[in-house]
Amino acid sequence: MKITFWTDGASRGNPGRGGWGVYTIVTGDSGEEKVFNFSGGEKLTTNNQMELRATIEALKFLNKIIKTYSLHKEKKPKSLIVTIFTDSKYVKNGITEWIKNWEKNNWKNANRKPVLNKDLWQELGSLKESINDKLIKDNFGEIIWEYVKGHFGVEENEIADKLATEAADKLL
Repeated sequence: MKITFWTDGASRGNPGRGGWGVYTIVTGDSGEEKVFNFSGGEKLTTNNQMELRATIEALKFLNKIIKTYSLHKEKKPKSLIVTIFTDSKYVKNGITEWIKNWEKNNWKNANRKPVLNKDLWQELGSLKESINDKLIKDNFGEIIWEYVKGHFGVEENEIADKLATEAADKLL
């Protein structure tokens, strides 16, 4: 089984009303595909907060999928590859590199200032660790984090962007 998430965040003003979007493709062991779209918004937020929120919501959805399979052992996939694509270097670098140092340094950045969006980073980090523990326990490996350049014609990223901007625009 392969689960691929494309996440994006948007804000109208920074801060301003914002939205997040997640486009998900689940490919079963026999090649069948299911697509899931979900999104949401907040009235006063930033683009970075919405990028983080999209990724958090993707991991919450992934957690539900993993729980479904763990409850039905006969449905357990032969393999599981999870990839999260983001067009935010802030999210990609933050979750794969910076977060370990932030935690060690009591949530201070390299300039010894408080990390912005600490609550969202803590939620994302906790979800990531919990899910990676489950994946490793079942011999599936860890989540793969990928950066994709935004607004460069990558169809799946454009769909996530559309979901995020539509969610922000609904808040008018």
